[in-house]
Amino acid sequence: MYNLLIKDLKLGVNPLFFVFPFLMGALMLIPGWLYMIVVMYFFWVSAPNLFAQFRGANDLLFTSMMPVTKKDIVKARVSVFVILELMHIVIAMIYGLFTIHLYPNVTYHFFAPYMGFWGLCFVMFAIYNIILIPMFYKTAYKYGAAQLVSIAAAMLFAGVAQWVGIENSYVSDIFNGSGADNTTLQISILIAGIVIFAAFTMIAYRIGVKRFLKVEIL
Repeated sequence: MYNLLIKDLKLGVNPLFFVFPFLMGALMLIPGWLYMIVVMYFFWVSAPNLFAQFRGANDLLFTSMMPVTKKDIVKARVSVFVILELMHIVIAMIYGLFTIHLYPNVTYHFFAPYMGFWGLCFVMFAIYNIILIPMFYKTAYKYGAAQLVSIAAAMLFAGVAQWVGIENSYVSDIFNGSGADNTTLQISILIAGIVIFAAFTMIAYRIGVKRFLKVEIL
């Protein structure tokens, strides 16, 4: 599986997609911005282009001719997506640390980039993965509908979460007020988000494997 993952990373992923998180992450330096948009660039730009590259190179047929199992094919491809998702979040988190120290007196109307906020970002990607991966592996070829539905669901979660964060004073206080200084609370939200991300992605992977096993590769 390791060699298959390296093949996907070297041959299937344009090197620009490893630079992209650094470029988009710099948007975190805008004071008081809507920071959820920063990590959304993964499924707006990177993911559809990755699907297009793999499909354009007829990678599925090529990979199926190699001495690998269908399970490993799914595992390698999901791993590529997870690696890039983590890059987008972790690099944005680093920029976010600079933002907090550069603009200590900014009034945040949207979520501030504290640890709890990143927990929400992990949940957003969890929702994206659990819809995208099973839908895509019904065919392992058509990705348009899977992309549209998964992006819509992830953005709906982000929109509702941000709306609640603005309208509900209790939630606002947790993420932008006194709760932002509660390290234990912030770490708890972050860990919860990571756990949900890991669980949803693992479930999506297993469903994807089951569906891909039924796909006939011509």
